[in-house]
Amino acid sequence: MASNGGGGRFDIDGTVPQATVRSAVVSDGHHHAPPPADDLVADVVAEAATPEIELAIVTMRFDAADPGALLAILSKYVVLTRMQPGCRNIDLCASVTRPGRYLLIQKWESAEAQRVHFDSPVMVEMAQACAGILTVAPDIDLWDGPSAHDLA
Repeated sequence: MASNGGGGRFDIDGTVPQATVRSAVVSDGHHHAPPPADDLVADVVAEAATPEIELAIVTMRFDAADPGALLAILSKYVVLTRMQPGCRNIDLCASVTRPGRYLLIQKWESAEAQRVHFDSPVMVEMAQACAGILTVAPDIDLWDGPSAHDLA
């Protein structure tokens, strides 16, 4: 069973489970005739197909010449970025297989919020602080998050 982001539920085959139909019957304490199952399925499928969330996901991978210094810089950046307008989440990950490699995963309310952040003093300060402690330039990528639409 999956959630469609609008609070409705449906099975993989697109049918609405009986529990969902029964719960819709008694929403105000009174029994009402349930809507036809076909109408419920159409509503659920329409809501699932309509993206309600605009989400920009950015990853930044860093390879450190000085892992201790980079970890301090990125840790500060994470704390400050979480306070930025439009930031939904940011995670800092350390590679288990490649010591000194760190990955930032950022989720922004919109591509515009993400762009504004990339020009912000917080981002510029982090970038300047990384000078001389990386082995290569960071790998930065922008992602679409189709599964994020299930979070609404």
